[in-house]
This record gives sequence, structure tokens and C-alpha cells, in this order.
Amino acid sequence: MSNVPQSHYYRLVVSCPDQVGIVARVSSFIAQQGGSITEASQHSDLETGRFFMRYEILAESLGITAQALREGFAPIAQAFNMQWALTDTKRLPRVVLMVSKESHCLVDLLYRWQAGELACDIVGVISNHSDMCALTEWYGIPYYHIPVDPQDKQPAFDAVEAQIETLDTDCVVLARYMQILPPALCQRYRGRVINIHHSFLPSFAGAKPYHQAYERGVKLIGATCHYVTEELDAGPIIEQDIHRVSHCHTPTDLVRFGRDVEKAVLARGLRWHLEDRVIIHGNKTVVFS
Repeated sequence: MSNVPQSHYYRLVVSCPDQVGIVARVSSFIAQQGGSITEASQHSDLETGRFFMRYEILAESLGITAQALREGFAPIAQAFNMQWALTDTKRLPRVVLMVSKESHCLVDLLYRWQAGELACDIVGVISNHSDMCALTEWYGIPYYHIPVDPQDKQPAFDAVEAQIETLDTDCVVLARYMQILPPALCQRYRGRVINIHHSFLPSFAGAKPYHQAYERGVKLIGATCHYVTEELDAGPIIEQDIHRVSHCHTPTDLVRFGRDVEKAVLARGLRWHLEDRVIIHGNKTVVFS
């Protein structure tokens, strides 16, 4: 179990066509229930005419349950044609991490989880190699070794999907899992699979991006945390960061710098996802960080 100290909130996340009166109507409804809004974020996209909102409501300030709050809010959502969700922070999201042989992202996420920085239950680690088994089990987390046959990958991915389903998974994190997920799995868990790509996308997609960057003589390298879609390395971007390099640095240096950027970017992206701070809009995101 996560060591995150849990204050009890309800999170209301909304996306809808923009118009006058949305904030007033939602805020008034919450006030009528006695609710205390502890955090409020809004954004209007002027190009698309779309409105986005995220509220945190102190649960103990309300005299009703989360389900009753949902039922009461439903007519407002219908009136404004909202896509919306109300989550209860008492229920921690169930997260599965996937990894191959590179350990830095996995090590970082497990440490942050144990330290209470990530509000989730990490219910398993899936890998196509056995290298990270001892590390994972030291944290008391089940490890599932599912080898991938390069000549016939589908049986392995069928087993991966079955394991994810068995674990009742809310979110899958590819913490340097060096396999391309099949389209069916991407579709089934759309908006719930997070990847770290060791490149500042869309530049240098695919294999060995740091070596590609070195050959191009770049002055900045970076990493990108994004949602996985059927199109390789092209899903909605959650977070990115960079590190400055020069002609003095070798490809080995770039890889070393990149590892530090990757683990920080992935941790931020996952945390924002877990806290319902990311709203997907087409192939872009609104991030209330």
C-alpha cells in the first residue's frame, strides 16, 4: 500500500463547450451542498471554444456522499453538455508498472511511491525480462515475468493484457518498457497508459534518440511523458523537460543526462495523472499542474 497521507477530497473534472455562467452554476451547486472548494482551476480554449475545469472539494464539508453528489450534479452536466468525472480520493488508483532492463525510471517511481509522493497502489510490475524481480519484490510488490518472443509477440501481449485485467488496473506506466504495445491494448486502455520517451518529441522518435540527437549536433536534449496511442510516440503529451548539452559531450554523456530528465518527467506526469490534473482534448492536453 502507498504511504501517502490521505486528506479526503472529491475531485470534479469537467470539459464542455464554453459559455457564460458555467463557473457560477457549478460553484453555486457546491455551495448549496455546504461544500468547501479547496482548489479551483479553469481554462478557456479560445480557438476551439472549449472550457475546462478542475475542482477539489473537501469531503467532510459536505453532508452527502460522492454518489449523491454525482446524482445532484448530473442535471447541470446535461444542461451544459459536459464530459465530466467526480472521483473520491479515498479510493487510490491501481497502477501497474512495466519495465525491460533499464532500471532508473522504475527505481525512481518505487522510491517516490514508498516515500508517499504518489497517491496510488502499485499492484504489480510486468517485465519481459527477469532483471528487476529482486528489486520489485523488496518493495513487497508482485513481479510478473512475461517474456516476449521476437518472432511471435502476440501470445506475450495477450498474457500482459490478461494480467493487467486480473489486477483491476486503472493506469499502466511504461517505465522504459522497450516493446511497442499492440493497437488493441492501446485502444482498450486509451488515456490510461503513460509512457516516457527518451527524446523531446516529436524530434527523434523511435530507437536510440540520444544517438540521433548527437549526430544532429543538438544543444538541448529532453524527455517526453505522454499517453500511448496506436501511433508510435505520437500520443497526447503530459510533460516535457530539457537538459543543455554542447559539442564536448559524447553520446554516453547524453544518455546519462537523459536518464535524470526521464525519471523526473515521468514522475511529474504520473503524479498529475493520478491527481486528475490532466484533461485530454484531441491529441493535446490541458494540465492543471
